Amino acid sequence: MKTIIVLSLVAVALAGPQSPEPIPILRQDSNINPDGSFQYSYETGNGISAAANGAVRNIGAENPALQIQGEFQYPGDDGKPIGLSYTADENGYVPQGSILPTSPPIPADIQRALNYLATAPPQPQQ
Repeated sequence: MKTIIVLSLVAVALAGPQSPEPIPILRQDSNINPDGSFQYSYETGNGISAAANGAVRNIGAENPALQIQGEFQYPGDDGKPIGLSYTADENGYVPQGSILPTSPPIPADIQRALNYLATAPPQPQQ
């Protein structure tokens, strides 16, 4: 019985997923300052890279806010790089990149109606 249990455990261990090859870190840099500002960047062997820097800024009377600018890139399924840059501050997170979805164009009829409404005189109140 013990032999069956041991053989079962060995079979389960061998049938489990094998650990993948480690991905090397080609470059890594970071700096954190006492004033709250920071900077980091890295690049890996599989094409992933990222960089960001940020600092605490005074946006008003005693209202500090962390302001960050950064970017990252990774290879897509087709091997082409996919990148995104962003800012994050008191106004929120604002990403920019070609991978982000965009709204479809406004149909011509609707645009004409919007243009007319923007220049039409105000209607009298009833």
